[in-house]
Amino acid sequence: LIWILGMVLYIALMAEAFMGYVLPWGQMSYWGAKVIINLFGSFPIFGELILEFILGDFSVGDPVLNRFFSLHVIAIPLILVILVFMHIVALHTVGSNNPDGVEIKKNKDANGIPKDGIPFHPYYSVKDIMGVVVFLMIFSAIVFFAPALGGYFLEAPNFVEANPLKTPGRIAPLWYLTPFYSVLRAIPPMFGSQLPGVFAMFAALSILVALPWLDRSKVKSIRYRSWPYKVALGIFVVSFIVLGWLGMQAVTPLYSLMAQIFTALYFAFFILMPWFTSIGKTKPVPERTTER
Repeated sequence: LIWILGMVLYIALMAEAFMGYVLPWGQMSYWGAKVIINLFGSFPIFGELILEFILGDFSVGDPVLNRFFSLHVIAIPLILVILVFMHIVALHTVGSNNPDGVEIKKNKDANGIPKDGIPFHPYYSVKDIMGVVVFLMIFSAIVFFAPALGGYFLEAPNFVEANPLKTPGRIAPLWYLTPFYSVLRAIPPMFGSQLPGVFAMFAALSILVALPWLDRSKVKSIRYRSWPYKVALGIFVVSFIVLGWLGMQAVTPLYSLMAQIFTALYFAFFILMPWFTSIGKTKPVPERTTER
């Protein structure tokens, strides 16, 4: 339940980011919105109806801006607040994990309190405050000293007003969406339709929801996992980072081939997970947490 709510929260954040990205109405915002929204027209039978429903017109214009502004400022933030509340309630019900992956409720004292459990305050509250402070320091440094951050946060083409008659030389979303955009570009069109790439992009995102059911290992902590799992996880991390980098580059035969290879590795991690999580020798898991 916690994982599913977390994934829904992640998808809602991606939608919030994309709709906010369109609002400046710069060159990259306009053409990025045009590319992504037109993907819905790839669906058979109802594709054109869905596309026209989203656009409210026959092209990206004022209706899209008004709708995205309302969703970005009011609707999705409310959804995010509700999802965060539900996520906290689910976490309170199920309980949090620990670095050793040990179920602390198995060892309780005479009062029924887990021996290795700690109160939320001051331990977790101080830890979370420290994380918030570090995040705000990095956030403030970027906002006040390097808002563009070399074009990764604010692209130069987006300082130019949107021009429907002039296509930018390279269209790419912001860096946090580029891995999935790279998967989209890696799949070649079939019968003149981009539908296979669209399905692959949505599959790359939705397959993350199934992760708890694909992992067959009884060991939760990576400290005690087998070496095949660690190798597979390392390949997956490298694939995700490389796909993110490729999504920011112009399309070339070499980059297209690389994107196809790393897309295959990305999906192979999930498809083969039931196998490599059940093989190999794991280290013995302690009965109680080692950090006390």
